[in-house]
Amino acid sequence: MGTWAVDALGNDYAQDWAEDLAQTSNLDAVEDTLDTALDTSAGELEAPFAAEALVAIEVLARLQGKGGAAGEDSAAVDAWVAARKPKARRRADLEDKALQVIARILSEQSELRELWAESEHYEAWRASVEELRGRLVPAV
Repeated sequence: MGTWAVDALGNDYAQDWAEDLAQTSNLDAVEDTLDTALDTSAGELEAPFAAEALVAIEVLARLQGKGGAAGEDSAAVDAWVAARKPKARRRADLEDKALQVIARILSEQSELRELWAESEHYEAWRASVEELRGRLVPAV
């Protein structure tokens, strides 16, 4: 996987997923991606599925107006969100799934976490995932 940033959008899997998202008009791709990441029948969560799930979660956060930094990497997601935001309604079920997915990505059963743990950027990556979780959780 080509990776150039620790955030959800800074890798090839995320960019490919975001390009595919542009071909959809609803949250089905987001939900399918989260469901795939939650499927424990395969055992360990493989890195490509985890990377795609993180960008799907970023979409949910951006739909709530809690997006991360905008830039070249986020352009496809930002355009998709902008086209749908007025029609988007809060999907608590997807937010619950997203929080479960983040927990799985940060667990010992995550290949993506394992790969980052072997790098010098693990703490920055983990902080980025935690920051995404924080943007998804409603303020109390």
